[in-house]
Amino acid sequence: MQDFNLYFGLGVEHILTWDALDHILFVTALCLRYQFTDWKKLAIMVTAFTVGHSATLVLSVLGYVTVSVPWIEFLIALTIAGTALNNLLYRSGPNNRKLPVIYFFALFFGMIHGLAYANLLLDLEGGENLTSHLLAFNLGIEVAQLLVVAVVLALSFIFVEQLKLPQLWWIRTWSVLILVFALKIAWERIPELKKQTQTAIITKQ
Repeated sequence: MQDFNLYFGLGVEHILTWDALDHILFVTALCLRYQFTDWKKLAIMVTAFTVGHSATLVLSVLGYVTVSVPWIEFLIALTIAGTALNNLLYRSGPNNRKLPVIYFFALFFGMIHGLAYANLLLDLEGGENLTSHLLAFNLGIEVAQLLVVAVVLALSFIFVEQLKLPQLWWIRTWSVLILVFALKIAWERIPELKKQTQTAIITKQ
């Protein structure tokens, strides 16, 4: 039980820290277009993301999938940018709200985020009790992500439902901010550029 609590806590901390801002912004971008009344659509989206990141988390920890950390970090930045851009193209209305594109984003991009989750677990894992550690860590991630979803929905309820701000304004304003941040970190995380920058710093020293 002590190990379970430890890995559960690590899963929570892996999302709810300043270092995990990119993961938080990705989940935020996924949820921006939803209200509490859209709980069915939100449930499908969250499930798709969970299936995606759980699959690659397991495969990576078991050694079936290996991707270098610099590329994972770069791809995560692109997932944030892609989701934010999709929000900017979003149009409210009965037809557009039924489009499942965001679900595929959640599934596919979730697979990329699962690789990042696996890196921390691989750094800590000693080889024993792998199944229980993996379960606890993944549950911690899920709880943390649901907390982020709850906060986004609560803020959306306050500003859109109570203060009557236009929903598209709410979606697009936050999506622009998230997109700018995502493009910035994507540029900083380009693997070759990052390597050249580090080499230049070492040379100067």
